[in-house]
Amino acid sequence: MSTQPGPTSGAVVRAHRIVVGIDGSEESLRALDWAAAQAEQTGATLDIHTAYEPGYTFITYDEVERTMDRLIAGATSRVAEAHPSVPISSGTHQDSPTKVLIAAAEGADLLVVGTRGRGGFNGLLLGSVSQQCSLHAPCPLLIVR
Repeated sequence: MSTQPGPTSGAVVRAHRIVVGIDGSEESLRALDWAAAQAEQTGATLDIHTAYEPGYTFITYDEVERTMDRLIAGATSRVAEAHPSVPISSGTHQDSPTKVLIAAAEGADLLVVGTRGRGGFNGLLLGSVSQQCSLHAPCPLLIVR
């Protein structure tokens, strides 16, 4: 949470923030929708993040960056259409999704992730990112099924 001076008294007012991680999967879009509705209900800013690990050798960095930027643009449009009053911030990161989300959640009111993303381990009921966030998140965590 960031803090800002209060309107008249100089008292500090908390700026509420909900962080959500997306990767384009259905699970992450459900997490986005839930987080956006919660942000609207609580007056929080919705902070949308996507991340990818460096080292993809089969496509260029620019292709990955463009794809991730399209994910953020689509998520921002989706929220703006369904919840036009919700302030939105966002980021695309070249780093471990777990590290990015844990860092972004520092000072947040809530971190929201989907249960499984694009990792492809069929046997996992809880994805590796959501599992690591459950162990290390610096704020309350909601994992959306």
